[in-house]
Amino acid sequence: MIRTLPVRLALIGMAGLVLLDSPPTPAAAAPAAAATAPAERRLDHISIVTLGAGTPIVLVPGLASPRAVWDGVAAELARNHRVYLVQVNGFGGDAPGANLAPGLLDGVVADLSAALAADRAAPVRFVGHSMGGLLALKFAKAHPAQVDRLLIVDALPDFAVLLARGGPMPTDAQIADVAAKMRTATAARYGRTLSAEEVAAGVDALALAPAARTRMRAWAASADARVAGQAIYEDMTTDMRPALPAIAAPITVIVPWTAAGFGKDRTLAFYAAQYAGARKVRYVPVAEAGHFVMLDQPEAFRAALEAFLAES
Repeated sequence: MIRTLPVRLALIGMAGLVLLDSPPTPAAAAPAAAATAPAERRLDHISIVTLGAGTPIVLVPGLASPRAVWDGVAAELARNHRVYLVQVNGFGGDAPGANLAPGLLDGVVADLSAALAADRAAPVRFVGHSMGGLLALKFAKAHPAQVDRLLIVDALPDFAVLLARGGPMPTDAQIADVAAKMRTATAARYGRTLSAEEVAAGVDALALAPAARTRMRAWAASADARVAGQAIYEDMTTDMRPALPAIAAPITVIVPWTAAGFGKDRTLAFYAAQYAGARKVRYVPVAEAGHFVMLDQPEAFRAALEAFLAES
């Protein structure tokens, strides 16, 4: 139906932020003012910074993205919510932890579930961007009692559908082969220092606003390419479509449609086809935005987030 839509979507959580550079450098001594900063809880696969008090909301960024993706909304949310800012180990200039081995996605889900259980948190509103959206679906399937509802920001339940490019769906073996090659190619960038032009070429297609692109370039330069490679492989070989009917939590999907170049109706139809098995799903189209909706259209994203949190 949309043969060239994958030209943009193939960057979602994948090729865009994996043009990475050198190993993360050890963190410098924190200034004295940072002593009042929220404590970071480090687990095997993730770290969590918790803000505020109230009904819990979890925010998970995408591939190679740090928790800073949510800077535009985190403080405001913390006025009325217990905000869990999740970061995949290796994606914010920190150590990779257990994320160099298989089981990265399942490890993230398990770590988050354990942390919420330890806090005796009520069922959460789960917000996930890109790969974080896939993690939201995995979490809701594995731990339904811990989830109230999901907000998925520009993510698909099966990334590999983009390999079809309007033709027959590749076999599982073909998908695994492509995913393995992407993992190898991405991990091979570890230890390399790429030029500013190379980094820009990898991230600039994911946002429209110049300021957003500048931030994303810095994030790409601090992520661990080995972790990104493993995450790519697991993302590409995970198909959550068969699990959608079993997910009771209502799902909202934010769809930035302008950058795709196919118009609002065709882009929404593509997403609707992918989420067809979901029990309850609605779509929030956002114009004039790339994949990083929260950076390109912060007001539209904030409005969608507020509407999501107001649902009952």
